[in-house]
Amino acid sequence: MRVVDLCTQEVEVIAPAAHVGEAARRMRKASVGTVVVVDEIRRPLGILTDRDVATRVVGRARSARNTPVSKAMSQPVAWVHAERSVEDALAEMTRLRVRRLAVVDDAERLVGVLALDDILCAVLDEDSPLRAALQANL
Repeated sequence: MRVVDLCTQEVEVIAPAAHVGEAARRMRKASVGTVVVVDEIRRPLGILTDRDVATRVVGRARSARNTPVSKAMSQPVAWVHAERSVEDALAEMTRLRVRRLAVVDDAERLVGVLALDDILCAVLDEDSPLRAALQANL
């Protein structure tokens, strides 16, 4: 199976100069824990997670209104080409010790995000309680 067949293609994105408070509002509105930081042509530069906000902004007593996303995001962003196999993506996650990868096209523009949970849901039986729990928290 190809990465593009499994990844989430509706992804929240934000510019690196935007403030962390704006990123947090977008996360809350979309009910997601991650935004991908992109440049003007949608090349991924980093990923900002709710954990990054908690540890790199709130945990350091920084202002979410004054801290640019570029100062709190995880970088460099881990990514995989959309046409690669899910097995290749899983190997890359393991190698880099990450739970999600930005998915890019041939021009390295963002087309989605592949999370470890996406892969787990794909291999679990439809009636699996673990699959139901994962999907309820996506």
